[in-house]
Amino acid sequence: MLHLSFSHLHQQMLRPIPAKTRSVVLVCSKCSKKLGGGFGKKGSKPLAKELRKLAGAGKGRKSALLVLETACLKLCPKGAVVVMDAAKPESWLIVPAQTDVQAVAEKLGCQIPLVGRGLPLHESQTFSP
Repeated sequence: MLHLSFSHLHQQMLRPIPAKTRSVVLVCSKCSKKLGGGFGKKGSKPLAKELRKLAGAGKGRKSALLVLETACLKLCPKGAVVVMDAAKPESWLIVPAQTDVQAVAEKLGCQIPLVGRGLPLHESQTFSP
């Protein structure tokens, strides 16, 4: 019979897990769903999917860019998606459909090699509460 003390179990649960993640971006899933795509070459892909594609191979902790879709962020712009860099929660971005995904990632400060297409993101499209 295996006997493990509570302290031994506690140490196992709190052990660090290595990750390649350098940036974490939160994307409002409700905005994405209402927009029904709007990004990519044909304008048919969701922003979250296009941001993940920029990071290249790897998912979850194996990706340099971790893109998490959240519940509604309660800003609800028309024809756009709300995103934020988890490291800078004081500054959110309103990203209109067809905006260059690379420009979005650069504006968020993502630390990954980037490639993308679309319209540039203008300074007036940022939101700081």
